[in-house]
Amino acid sequence: MSRITEFYQGTGADSEGRSLEDIWNFSDEEMEFHHDFIQWMFPLETLSRFNRSAPVLTETDIRAFQDDPKLRENLRKSLDRFLAFLGLTREGDHIVPAADFPTKQAIFMEPDHNWLRITRALSSLRILGLAEEAERFHEGLQRLILTGKARVTTETRAFWRNAAFP
Repeated sequence: MSRITEFYQGTGADSEGRSLEDIWNFSDEEMEFHHDFIQWMFPLETLSRFNRSAPVLTETDIRAFQDDPKLRENLRKSLDRFLAFLGLTREGDHIVPAADFPTKQAIFMEPDHNWLRITRALSSLRILGLAEEAERFHEGLQRLILTGKARVTTETRAFWRNAAFP
């Protein structure tokens, strides 16, 4: 088993000794302050420019997520925690603003490092077998933009679209 699958199984830790559950329990302030967890929460096939100790997905990891319902369920929990951090929530088949969205809306009003995190999450979800969730997340982001609740650059919109629908 690799470090990322052990981490997602709940038997391993990230490079800072934190479990996945530890990260789910971060406060929003901790999620904003720490920049070395998102690569573990939403791993990719490429080396992170910002966290050299983060895992890089292998084909074996990708197959493990696609084959193991527990890994995918934990990835959904990561998505839910990240959505909550952004002021969003899953409501049925839709991603919508949560009750606290107005207090977090600033994330979506001008360029922010969280836009990169969103791109990472969309890509990771798709790669690891949750393409439907990535599509729903993207659709929710599009609704925010169309309703004026988010002002996102054209370039970022393209990154998000390409991450969810390569």
